[in-house]
Amino acid sequence: MELDILLYLCIAAFCAGFVDAIAGGGGLIQTPMGLALLPQLPVSTVIGTLKVPAFSGTSLAVIQYLKKTKIQGFFFIVLAAISFASAFLGSFVLTIVNNHFMKPLLLLILIALWIFTYFKKDFVKNSVAAVTPKKQWFYGVLIALIVGFYDGFIGPATGTFFIMGFIFLVGFDFFKASAYAKMINLATNFGSICLFLIKGQIIWKIALPMAVCNGLGGYCGAKLAILKGQQWVRYIFLFIMLLAIFKFAYEMFSVHF
Repeated sequence: MELDILLYLCIAAFCAGFVDAIAGGGGLIQTPMGLALLPQLPVSTVIGTLKVPAFSGTSLAVIQYLKKTKIQGFFFIVLAAISFASAFLGSFVLTIVNNHFMKPLLLLILIALWIFTYFKKDFVKNSVAAVTPKKQWFYGVLIALIVGFYDGFIGPATGTFFIMGFIFLVGFDFFKASAYAKMINLATNFGSICLFLIKGQIIWKIALPMAVCNGLGGYCGAKLAILKGQQWVRYIFLFIMLLAIFKFAYEMFSVHF
């Protein structure tokens, strides 16, 4: 492999890790770059290879957020298990049903969320005054089911949806929402890595350098989010959702032209 291509991939991995640690959605940066720079490889091999740096960046970001907040172990284990199963189901459904029919609805949802986030300047703080433990469990399981399925069926900006769900419905602040979202992402990513590893669809000479860069980006992004405070994160959320909006709009309209 040419060194310049590997360098571009590593730069993309750092940027993806940095952004993902703050607002989720790092795959919106890393995946298109990987597919564009490695056109000679099967798509499944590119995706499998990119799972390794994504896991690395998320791991280092989680460590930083866990220094800032605490999680409930049993609550996390249950949500991670549900998300894992739901993502598996979503991936299975994708093998028999095309996901294009959902993209117009998803585009409308993303635009609505972008407008809401733009005008709600304090959205990264607790959005709900008080949520009872029973409601936290109900909404947590609901988020795990829906976003987990989305992760397997469509994928981009999964972390962003997890974070927003935990803030708006469960009543977590940004740091706790990020910790839960990223730890659940670790569980689903680990399952994917195991699958791609068994199938031999990970190119380690690409995955390992990218993992170092994505991990460094995740560390820096989490540190910056903690240092700058929660309100600053809102701008990154707006940026990530805008990327997702353009991505889905392009995919929808390019089919017709």
